[in-house]
Amino acid sequence: MVRPNAPDRFNEEKATYVIRGSGEEGDKPDLERGAGVIRGVVRKLPVRPGVYRMLDARGDVLYVGKARALKNRVTNYTQVARLPQRLQRMVAQTRAMEIVTTNSEAEALLLEAQLIKRYRPPYNVLLRDDKSFPFILLRADHDFPRVQKHRGARRAKGHYYGPFASAGSVNRTLNALQKTFLLRSCTDSFFANRSRPCLLYQIRRCSAPCVGRIGKDEYAELVSDAQDFLEGRSTAVQKRLGDAMTRAAEAMDYELAAVLRDRLKALTFIQGSQSVHADGLGDADVFALAAKGGQLCVAGFFIRGGQNWGHRSFFPAHIAGVPEDEVMASFLMQFYEGVPPPKLILVDREPAECALLAEALGETAGRRVEISVPQRGNRRRLLEQAVRNAGEELDRRLAESSSQAKLGRELAELFDLDEAPQRIEIYDNSHIQGTNALGAMVVAGPEGWIKGAYRKFNIKRAETQPGDDFAMMREVFQRRFARALEEDPERTKGEWPDLVLIDGGKGQVSAVSAVFAELGIDDLPYVGVAKGPDRNAGRETFYLPDGREFTLPPNNAVLFYIQRLRDEAHRFAIGAHRQKRAKAMGSSPLDEVPGIGPARKKALLMHFGTARAVRGASLEDLKRAPGVSAGVAQAVYDYYHAGG
Repeated sequence: MVRPNAPDRFNEEKATYVIRGSGEEGDKPDLERGAGVIRGVVRKLPVRPGVYRMLDARGDVLYVGKARALKNRVTNYTQVARLPQRLQRMVAQTRAMEIVTTNSEAEALLLEAQLIKRYRPPYNVLLRDDKSFPFILLRADHDFPRVQKHRGARRAKGHYYGPFASAGSVNRTLNALQKTFLLRSCTDSFFANRSRPCLLYQIRRCSAPCVGRIGKDEYAELVSDAQDFLEGRSTAVQKRLGDAMTRAAEAMDYELAAVLRDRLKALTFIQGSQSVHADGLGDADVFALAAKGGQLCVAGFFIRGGQNWGHRSFFPAHIAGVPEDEVMASFLMQFYEGVPPPKLILVDREPAECALLAEALGETAGRRVEISVPQRGNRRRLLEQAVRNAGEELDRRLAESSSQAKLGRELAELFDLDEAPQRIEIYDNSHIQGTNALGAMVVAGPEGWIKGAYRKFNIKRAETQPGDDFAMMREVFQRRFARALEEDPERTKGEWPDLVLIDGGKGQVSAVSAVFAELGIDDLPYVGVAKGPDRNAGRETFYLPDGREFTLPPNNAVLFYIQRLRDEAHRFAIGAHRQKRAKAMGSSPLDEVPGIGPARKKALLMHFGTARAVRGASLEDLKRAPGVSAGVAQAVYDYYHAGG
């Protein structure tokens, strides 16, 4: 991912030039062959900063690294006897390299983080929890700015405050902003069409600018106070509110004084509810690392304007054999590849190449960024709290992993698998009397749900009759595994399941058996899971492809686990079905007319009232509709009167 505001020189396409080296054909690991490929590349390398990529025989990226001097750094990989086993395995798989030169080592470090996030190489430390963080957006494109929660690319004009650790942290702060500053949260279209105040005004969560209950200048003062609060100047806001409350009371305007009192109480509450106090710290992130049992946790606190905006724990992958200071450095670069860095970053240990890391982060922020290991005072106490959090989260993760590993072994024993499944796919269908039908697939692994792998399948084949669950299951499995055979026939990308669970009984299992027989798949374990009599959870029956059926005791731990898997598939299928149904309810027959966009559809509906009236209108009537040209009118008429 390329950060929208990052300088162009950090993009790979702007690199000075690219050098590629390749070796003999072959996909079996061979240490000498890999070292030979690298020696061939070294001869062409300059002594310049840049980024290198190790590629395997299929062209997949194995590793991304950066260097101050490419020739010197890459030469190290040819001295295989000095490499740790992890890098020896990487060299043995290397069949080609790509080299990108940059203008400085800091630029190389930034490009390295971008490429790691893009390719997810198996030999790099990876920040797995890389979903976008929520922000608060105070928009600046309206006379009465709206305050809202925001995720994703920051394209809208306005002020962004964050990151927040979770949606809950954002919601609590938004509630405080609404109670204290009475800023609107509605959309612009809702705002423009109000004729009287909404419920938020009645419960004192909005000042109702939509109907003129507050003027533009007064509202701008509220916005200014909210900005002061979000930027850490809440003491000044408290003083202004307190003074205004006193003046109102002295003037015997007790109603206004009560409103100001409630706003002041809301502001005081949000300040007093902070579990981490960071007065005087300004904008800072705090990270601490804990390692135990082959796993590693990084705990982070996010402080903005001296306020705690939540904390989150991260569990980087591919850390075996990597020094902890390098893990911390890799984590920070990947974390700030998608999040603006604050002025101050507090860590419990100095990351590798700390000065270079600070320089690179300063390049992205456009100002100086300090990375510090505090030794005393409030900063040290804050860091110690992060250290405790990291240790506690890691202990919890290890306990969960141990329990999950035991469940995996028992699941393998129950279904005669060679080993505990690393990828379980669970399938379910959802429809209402055959309408808006779709199939859903959810995926689970040893560490929980793999939500990025969830899929939904719109049932669209003509031969699939509405309401036919067996035919729906056939269509879903045929599409899923025909594509898998086409894209990954060797099953090397980790996208084939080790176990398939089907929400259903004999009929669904028979449908899946027919699909697998047609596709030539005979080594994939699959099981039907059907609820018991009266659809009672806890009395599930399991149906195997060979016709065997069995049940488990109601208090069996594996049964509880399978129920959770099945329930997640059911939840996802129902949610996807509801979204599809809601979309269908808001659709119009005019959506199918070529060349008719939202504006012209609205113009036709406003003029004729209904889509049926548009369909029955004459050509002359269509031409008289406001905003509809003669060509569009002809297109609509021809669409509905194609047969003459």
